[in-house]
Amino acid sequence: MNLTVRYFASLRETLGEQQHLTDLPSSLTVSALREHLAGTTPAHAEALRAGRAVRCAVNQVMAADDAVVPEGAEVAFFPPVTGG
Repeated sequence: MNLTVRYFASLRETLGEQQHLTDLPSSLTVSALREHLAGTTPAHAEALRAGRAVRCAVNQVMAADDAVVPEGAEVAFFPPVTGG
């Protein structure tokens, strides 16, 4: 499976704007993707570690950890937003 991962806000500052992934398993959830990415570099491990508040959208729709990522998807990771 091929997909594009985009990072926003503080994650973009740490990990860059985006990356293209190829040769991923065909049945992949958001949490499995996050775990895979966390294993790629020390920066990814820190930014995407389990327990850290990170939100995700798949094809511009908010997605839970158990959401399945389809072939060719754009997956975005970003910190939760607060306002005031």
